[in-house]
Amino acid sequence: MPPDVHRQHYGITFSLLALAAASFSLMQSLVAPALLEIQHDLRTSTTGATWILTAYLLSASVCTPILGRVGDMFGKRRVLILVLAALSLGTLVSALATSIEVMVAGRVIQGLGGAMFPLAYGIIRDEFPKERVSTGIALISAMLGIGGGAGIVLSGPIVQHLSYHYLFWLPLLVIGIATVGAFFMIPESPVRTPGRVNWAGAALLAAWLSAFLVGISEGSNWGWGSARVLGLFALALILLVAWVRNETQAPEPLVDMRMLRQRAVWTTNTTALLIGFGMFGSFILLPQFVQMPLSTGYGFGSSVTQAGLFLLPSTIAMLLISPVAGRLAATVGPKVPLVAGAVLSSLAFVVLASAHTEAWEIVVASTLIGAGIGLALSSMVNLIVEAVPPEQTGVASGMNMIMRSIGGAIGSQVSASIVAASVVAGSLPSEGGFTAAFVVSGLALGVGVAVSLAVPGRPRTVPGHEPIFDEA
Repeated sequence: MPPDVHRQHYGITFSLLALAAASFSLMQSLVAPALLEIQHDLRTSTTGATWILTAYLLSASVCTPILGRVGDMFGKRRVLILVLAALSLGTLVSALATSIEVMVAGRVIQGLGGAMFPLAYGIIRDEFPKERVSTGIALISAMLGIGGGAGIVLSGPIVQHLSYHYLFWLPLLVIGIATVGAFFMIPESPVRTPGRVNWAGAALLAAWLSAFLVGISEGSNWGWGSARVLGLFALALILLVAWVRNETQAPEPLVDMRMLRQRAVWTTNTTALLIGFGMFGSFILLPQFVQMPLSTGYGFGSSVTQAGLFLLPSTIAMLLISPVAGRLAATVGPKVPLVAGAVLSSLAFVVLASAHTEAWEIVVASTLIGAGIGLALSSMVNLIVEAVPPEQTGVASGMNMIMRSIGGAIGSQVSASIVAASVVAGSLPSEGGFTAAFVVSGLALGVGVAVSLAVPGRPRTVPGHEPIFDEA
């Protein structure tokens, strides 16, 4: 942006950030219901099709904290534009793909778009009036859940009436608008953190995340007790230890380990992992459950499009509850909506485990999930942003996203594995398999409630200094 261009109103900046965030979030789930059709069209295996999701998750998890740090150093707007351009390129590659290799390559490039969230949080913190920061961050954070739910809902009609290629062509139009808008209308944030990227730490972060997430993603295909899966988990642990040691000793670490030890940070990140478990578990379990044929005695015989509609109340609830979460964060602190969100999400799975024979029961549970996730996602990043100085906003919020991604990977795979284990002799899953999966997700979110209660309340402040949280 030319230096003489005046700073835009923060409302314009927010609209463009929200548009970009919604575009990325849609892509995390939009392809999930269409994986079987993509698999057949690209003549690949089930494992190959799984990589369409895994590659996206891996890329986003690895690149988010790194690019968040680069944005803190060289300018958040500048890096945001590059990230949006990469998301556009990856979406174009995926739309044109005629082989699984090209499709996966496109998804890897798309994954760079995950960095837009820490960059957006930093821009909001730098640009918005203080009283608007909590609400702005809450709404952008909620886009992760809203976009994920909307992707499941929209995928069926798009594939049914057009083709799976339009799962990429349609979002590409929106991403293009967001990219051009960001270039011309978002001002560069004045807060910079001079320094260097710890590339050794970045490489180790990428290595241990890749080993762990590949193990999680392929566990149900290779077998959880197989040598390959156990070997990947062992490798991930070794690399994790090496990463922590490197970051601790580096003069300019990518991630400040002292920051991660703050009680406000580690409790929020742990809650993020457990909320991610439940959120992605619901994305997997609910559509599959309602698509079971009526002959099973428990399914609803829904089509892919109808199954997506069962998640529509969840998406609407997230959209409506997120502004409330932002206002709560500004008035009573972000811990209150975090605890409330964890409680509602856990209660949703209690409903699913005990009452799932009527459509209205599924709708009630879906609404509770949406309200709970909307409250939780909207408050977590506010807790992180309040706990760290401005120059660490990008990397700290990026690590929070990683924890949600890891939780989502674990939740989706564990849920799918429990249901798959109930299949006998090539038949359909049993009702007991779904009930067990609902119970496990509910227990995970119950632990999330306990951890969220350990999150500190409002930080104590010292005049002239950033808010201070006690370390735990």
